Amino acid sequence: MKPRTCLFLALSFLCNGASAQPSPLSVEQIMQEAMRQATKENKNIIIIFHASWCGWCRKMDSSINDKSCKIFFDDNFVIKHLVVNESADKKNLENPGVYQFRAKYTGENLGLPSWLIFDKDGSLLSDSQIRPNGADLTTQGENIGCPATAKEVAYFIKVLKKTSRVTKSEEEAIEKRFRQNEE
Repeated sequence: MKPRTCLFLALSFLCNGASAQPSPLSVEQIMQEAMRQATKENKNIIIIFHASWCGWCRKMDSSINDKSCKIFFDDNFVIKHLVVNESADKKNLENPGVYQFRAKYTGENLGLPSWLIFDKDGSLLSDSQIRPNGADLTTQGENIGCPATAKEVAYFIKVLKKTSRVTKSEEEAIEKRFRQNEE
């Protein structure tokens, strides 16, 4: 084969491979996978709504994956991300069904990130919204997103105590790390 023909074939192969990006999984597929894993590992599920352009979303992921917190989150939760509110040129990254899923849990008007915590069977346990005392999860609240302020971090830790096994030292590590997000 001539070198020119080989080059043409190689470039054609690369161009076709680059444009053939797989479609993102649907919300239903992600939830089914998360519930299977949570059942197998006896954990709860954190669903984080995020977008590629969102700096606070990156802060949330960095905090969860920080060496001071990672073991706690890995031991207690299956964490999945759902892409929402992408810029026009990246709409193809959004998970099918994400807007309906978000609306189902009173999250359609929230900023990013926002998050939901489910048990292994897919029942909602908590979310990123601070509500007035006595209000249930169907009442719209104030999204804390990636916790940073003292009030937000205190609420986040309250949620973690309700939905996981958190020790005092883990609680202190989470508080210290997430408070760094305010800087």
